Amino acid sequence: MQTIRYGGDYNPEQWPEETWHEDVRLMREAGVNLVSLGVFNWGIIEPAPGEYDFADLDRIIELLHEAGVGVDMGTPTASPPSWLRRAHPEIRLVDHEGRALAGGSRHGVCPSSPAYLDACANIAERLAERYGAHPAVELWHVHNEYGWANAACYCPVSTAAFQQWLADAYGDIDRLNDAWGTAFWGLVYRAFDQIEAPAIAPPGVNPALQLDWKRFSNDAHIASYRLQRDAIARHSQAPVTTNFMIPNCEDMDYWRWAKEVDVVANNHYLIAERPENHIELSMSADLARAVAGGPWMVMEHSTSAVNWQPRNLAKGPGEMRRNSLAHLARGADGLMFFQWRASRVGSEKFHSAMVPHGGTDTRVWREVVDLGGDLERLAGVAGTDVEAEVAILWDWESWWALELEWRPSEDLRYRERIEAYYTSLWKQHVTVDFAHPEADLSGYRLVIAPASYLLTAEAAKRLHGYVEGGGNLLVSYFSGIVDEHDAVHPGAHPGALRETLGLWVEEFHPLPEGAGPALDSGGRGRIWSERVRLDGAEAVGVFAEGPDAGHPALTRHRLGGGNAWYVATALDHTTGLRELLGDALDTAGVQRPTGVPEHVEIIRRGRYRFLINHTDQEVAVPGPRGVDALDGTVHTGDIPVPGGGVVITTIIEE
Repeated sequence: MQTIRYGGDYNPEQWPEETWHEDVRLMREAGVNLVSLGVFNWGIIEPAPGEYDFADLDRIIELLHEAGVGVDMGTPTASPPSWLRRAHPEIRLVDHEGRALAGGSRHGVCPSSPAYLDACANIAERLAERYGAHPAVELWHVHNEYGWANAACYCPVSTAAFQQWLADAYGDIDRLNDAWGTAFWGLVYRAFDQIEAPAIAPPGVNPALQLDWKRFSNDAHIASYRLQRDAIARHSQAPVTTNFMIPNCEDMDYWRWAKEVDVVANNHYLIAERPENHIELSMSADLARAVAGGPWMVMEHSTSAVNWQPRNLAKGPGEMRRNSLAHLARGADGLMFFQWRASRVGSEKFHSAMVPHGGTDTRVWREVVDLGGDLERLAGVAGTDVEAEVAILWDWESWWALELEWRPSEDLRYRERIEAYYTSLWKQHVTVDFAHPEADLSGYRLVIAPASYLLTAEAAKRLHGYVEGGGNLLVSYFSGIVDEHDAVHPGAHPGALRETLGLWVEEFHPLPEGAGPALDSGGRGRIWSERVRLDGAEAVGVFAEGPDAGHPALTRHRLGGGNAWYVATALDHTTGLRELLGDALDTAGVQRPTGVPEHVEIIRRGRYRFLINHTDQEVAVPGPRGVDALDGTVHTGDIPVPGGGVVITTIIEE
């Protein structure tokens, strides 16, 4: 992208044609240059099998093109037409309890159904034949939110597809039995067609089966995407994408998905009632950038309230601008909303939009226009990179495995530990990347593994080499425990990281609810304690109370040219984590600004420096000499940032 894309989902089929002309005029007023079109119109453009009506779509595309508004052309396959469901009732989604779900909504289809897949490929091909060479079509938007409501289907077709997926993956049933450890409980298979989908069953379904089922389900959606992508590519050279839901869709492995799309596009909706929700937004943006390996785009976010939270709180004045510019600061080259004009009908009629029900004499509309003007002045940001010296390991497969049943504590939650470490780093103004455990980590000064319960032998080897080569690794409890099949690594815990950390764990001691043992180094733990035995590492903190009183809680192992820290309990920013991370950051040589309030973001993207104030008080932020990218003010000293405001400078000199 050579400029910042700005716009949103546009659903003209919901409005009379006279409204289209008003929409296009307002888009130009707001600086909109891209809209997503046709995401949910399958039953309109194909009213009966093989019968097509593109007349309205033709007219709206021409209107947009004449106004200089590009089209992100959708394929409408997330909402199949009623005639398809009637002709092929076998496409219906079957849930975990074996119930075939009715229509009346979107996504209620089996992702492995041949009839559904054939129809998807056909409508994608018809759209690409008609619009693939149209100059207005700048991007293709396949489907919508893969895995949103139909992450897995438990029908006979999906079960058969799973059996074939396993046969392709393992080749031999004995290899599968060995990998899955089916000798436990005598759950041995003699043929792939004996394997059932892990639908509702007595507790204790083989965790290796459950993990492979999640992998298969993810791959089934990828295969569906590829089918449409390849049909489009036969007729169009425009890039193809689909909208991710990072990090809030647990079921899709976006490291795998990123290899399939030309542009990483992400949906993000602020959880209105969540304390410090702007930090979760930053985490989502950083993870999207990591998955993309560079610039990405926001495909959907909201101008104000959404319609699906328990209490849908409206955003305050300036909040939408802060949200949008925070995404931009962390690598987004496109800022799109759901949706352009608020719907009068349907289940999302109370969802905010760029054009609210109240029209243009509203605060939301004025903020939409103002943001469009800001983005025109910030066009030079597009394509620039965000650099980070610290990485947090993120692995969807470890998330899946950690939260299966019968773990040592129900308080073990993947995102809980990830977010604890991310929050502390955010409040210390440290820019963070995310990385897969098997990635090349040599470019980072500090790598953190807050929840690497599942860790492959290859990942463990890379982490060991990273530390020996001079890197700094910080590992939280219950990491390095199992391999990719959820089998415990041989020997004492943490088997995959035992030598790297210079210790072993004699016994886990999950803590009762509310327990919080103090550490002699300061701070207090939660959730977890364990009996750590040193084997090369040194203790830098000891449990002062609890089941492991007098035994190591924090350790450091000097290995080769680097250091490996271990944390045997759950620390948070105000209970010891800030200090521990500070020591690790100092050892790694990671510089942080001083004298800046915790809730002021400082992000460097290319030559641009973003200062985002999430407090209601003006703050002065020290920094290099720069020019305000929006109003041209030259800043030579401390830069004033209004309460709730954003200042963006282009750096003149360091």
